[in-house]
Amino acid sequence: MNNNNEVSESNNSYSVAITGSGGSGAVTAGRIVLEAAARCGYLGLMTRSAGPQIRGGESAAMVRFSPDPVECMGNHFDLLVALDWLNIDRFADEIPLTDKSLILCDPAAGDVPAQLRSNGAEIREVPFKVFASGLPEGRINMVALGAMAMVCGLQLEALEASVKQILQRKGGEVVESALRALSLGYNHDRRPVQAPLLPGDRYDVWSITGNQACGVGALRGGVRFVAAYPITPASEMLEWLAPRLEKLGGSLLQAEDELASINMIIGASFGGVPSLTATSGPGLSLMVEGLGLALVSETPVTVVNVMRGGPSTGIPTKSEQADLDIALYGLHGDAPHLVFAPLSIRDCVFTTQWAVQLAEHLQTISVVLSDQSLGQSQAIIETPPVSDMPWRRAIEEAPDADYMRYRVTADSISPMTLPGTPGGMYTADGLEHNERGTPSSMAVDHREQLNKRLNKLEEFDYGDDWAEVEGQGDACIITWGSSTGVVKEARNKLRRQSRDIRIIAIRLLAPLQKQKLSRAIGGADRVLVVEQNHSGQLFRYLRAQGVLPKQAESLAQPGPLPLRSGRIIRSLTAKDA
Repeated sequence: MNNNNEVSESNNSYSVAITGSGGSGAVTAGRIVLEAAARCGYLGLMTRSAGPQIRGGESAAMVRFSPDPVECMGNHFDLLVALDWLNIDRFADEIPLTDKSLILCDPAAGDVPAQLRSNGAEIREVPFKVFASGLPEGRINMVALGAMAMVCGLQLEALEASVKQILQRKGGEVVESALRALSLGYNHDRRPVQAPLLPGDRYDVWSITGNQACGVGALRGGVRFVAAYPITPASEMLEWLAPRLEKLGGSLLQAEDELASINMIIGASFGGVPSLTATSGPGLSLMVEGLGLALVSETPVTVVNVMRGGPSTGIPTKSEQADLDIALYGLHGDAPHLVFAPLSIRDCVFTTQWAVQLAEHLQTISVVLSDQSLGQSQAIIETPPVSDMPWRRAIEEAPDADYMRYRVTADSISPMTLPGTPGGMYTADGLEHNERGTPSSMAVDHREQLNKRLNKLEEFDYGDDWAEVEGQGDACIITWGSSTGVVKEARNKLRRQSRDIRIIAIRLLAPLQKQKLSRAIGGADRVLVVEQNHSGQLFRYLRAQGVLPKQAESLAQPGPLPLRSGRIIRSLTAKDA
């Protein structure tokens, strides 16, 4: 758990890890800490960790808060709150400590494990269990929260308000007991540790997970039908969408499997309703034939794929960016389509909306690559602006006698008709077809429709939203998805050493904007492609597309451990020494 880095952490953030066995309330405690930090005026992030089993068991919550936006965990944690020592070895690699860290623990839980003592962290003992046992409905996590609030400088009033908000459904007796436990922990040892400077009041913020943010983007994009089969780590998106879709006149259907869900949304979209499904890697594998049907019939659908460790069942509770290959190449035949990756929890709103509306406008499929790190993490973010995008599906309401569903037009987009429109009947199936939709095996028709499906994507102007490009340095980092946050963290640390680097965080992965990417890379002496998978999937993709200079290098780290800014900095500076 020791972590030595060339560049120190910023003193303008504070990181807390809370660990415990099943039922100890570690994740609930993390949620309360995050909400309390928001009430104190901070932005923040909570990630959670659990074992590979998708059921109750050991868990950990990692919280970082700051006056500035937080998109990743730091290189180390300032505070570890151990509710017990059971299974602490499961999280040792995820919670790096230093000799400046502090450990809060209960002496009744036993001796502090040697692997924690070896870091030189300060240890403070608080009798969590003794304090909790004297209260009705007493819970050790509430005592620990009080002690933690004193240590890191959070206001007790903010913590109390968060407890009332999060635990109110459990009843007044539970809330009252929790508040008394907080007070006992807070007043036990009144030795604070330096916390980040308290910012001014911040009113316009959201507390939201990446899965929920994707849901917001889907609704803003016009989605009114969702069919999906529950799968970790995407299920929370479906749970969040269900009641909200109903209020908007839409509906969500839990399908019997992924094959059913993809075909259901194709059917709904054929009927004129913008439609979406959410899944993870194993489910996406089952959907690829259905996606081919949507693509060849030019029926717009969107798939949000919340990636996890793979292959097969893999590690359902951990994050990994390892589904890029299947998202790009999983469909058989020549099947050009859209692939997106949100760059942060906040960006999940914009990117999902953009993906839905471009699928509708271009009459194709959009695959949105989120991951467990984004999807199941909760963040306090500045409220995302409402993006007024003009892209909608072209509908032919009064077709003439010469209506052709797949007519080759100047922009390769041909208006659809809705079922039942007089004179607007056409065949939409998986067979290749001519302009009218009549199945055809003729070479001229196949080539014409292949070109149509490709040209409408290649010739569309995606503007500047294809990526976020920042910085002017001679060194350039290319990244995507959830890795963007830790890359920005590395950039900020290097800036404090008066060294700037260029960041290219790609949001639109397909079709790749090769000319724009080449211009963004231009003149860089060092190019590093950073991603969280084993084989360097983005690096290989960009190399195959011919946009990487010869000196480009890959920094690919598989899950389940998150990327740390220290490793990125070492990779950038290794050749400078």
